[in-house]
Amino acid sequence: MKRAIPVLALSVAGLVPVWLYSPSAGHGGEISEVAAPETPQQQQTAAPKTTSSAPKATGSTAPKATGAAPTTQQQQTQQQAQTRSVSGPAVNTSEGTVQVQVTLQGTKITDIKVLRAPNSNPTRMALPLLKQSALKAQSADIDTVSGATATSEGYRQSLQAAIDGAK
Repeated sequence: MKRAIPVLALSVAGLVPVWLYSPSAGHGGEISEVAAPETPQQQQTAAPKTTSSAPKATGSTAPKATGAAPTTQQQQTQQQAQTRSVSGPAVNTSEGTVQVQVTLQGTKITDIKVLRAPNSNPTRMALPLLKQSALKAQSADIDTVSGATATSEGYRQSLQAAIDGAK
């Protein structure tokens, strides 16, 4: 009986840290490449500047005709206006939430950013592979990364929805 009270008190004291434990950012949570999705106004200011590729006329030297119509400033501006970023929906998986943002120039996928993803080793290893596959395939029709099946499915679903939303 003399030992029961100290044993009980020490047992409770030993369990308090376990009850209060919460994982830090390094052990769970989410990965976020982009703090917030870009607004349309930010996307317009981020567009690359155009430069005229027409040769300058000096003296009697005239540019040679190549048979192709020269690209005008207006056509270049229209092509740049087609560069846009579209965020896919946040897809809940068994491992966590996955959301991507796709950047398209015309119909070509030029970049994919992960807005949200589970913070786990398999996911961190899978994300670059998924991005590389999607850029190569130019679609969401990509293979699942072994060991990160749930993340791969969420990535694929969010990417497909972003691509569909861009059309």
